[in-house]
Amino acid sequence: MAAPFILINLKSYAEGFGYNAQKIAQVAEKIAHENDVRIGIAPGYMDIHPFHVHYSLPVFAQHVDGVTPGAHTGHIVADALKAAGATGTLINHSERRLTLADIEAAHRSARNAGLETVICTNNVATSGAATFFEPDYIAIEPPELIGSGISVSKADPGIIEKSVEAVHSVNAGVKVLTGAGISTGECVRTALDLGTDGVLLASGVVKAADPEAVLRDLISKI
Repeated sequence: MAAPFILINLKSYAEGFGYNAQKIAQVAEKIAHENDVRIGIAPGYMDIHPFHVHYSLPVFAQHVDGVTPGAHTGHIVADALKAAGATGTLINHSERRLTLADIEAAHRSARNAGLETVICTNNVATSGAATFFEPDYIAIEPPELIGSGISVSKADPGIIEKSVEAVHSVNAGVKVLTGAGISTGECVRTALDLGTDGVLLASGVVKAADPEAVLRDLISKI
């Protein structure tokens, strides 16, 4: 069985770039090496290349546009992310919501560039629909719980179970992540017990006074 995946989204928090981001990456790398768990990090675009160079962690972009290289000023091009050292990318995060057509285009661009894909969804129906694109992961995140400190695995376990069922009914090979309010090892254990393959989280680690202590707790019940 594959090791659980913990993906840390640094977003645009002040604690999530520059030296602060490096400290999070350092402790995440150490903990990942000490334990049978895969920890990835999604930094700001400016940090993708240095993270790729200095750390062995999988590095994910926070967004990608469904465009090919060309005259697209201000767009995030999948090939450029790959060249910078990205392993994969988030698509359709609740703070960067896309239309279904844009999700498909972004996913196709990422796939063509050789990037892993994590399509974020907000409900069971969207989870099932997005699975038809055959991403590596579907990350179910009810937006009302993001950053709330209230774990979706406790507040709404039904949406996790039903999303896993919806995803696997379309393609059993697509993995499912749980997001929104994840902050403790108990949250992670519950998410895994409900059938998911890991978690997507942000503020619980990024804004913590001691990110290492939080990360060690997150993996403590795996």
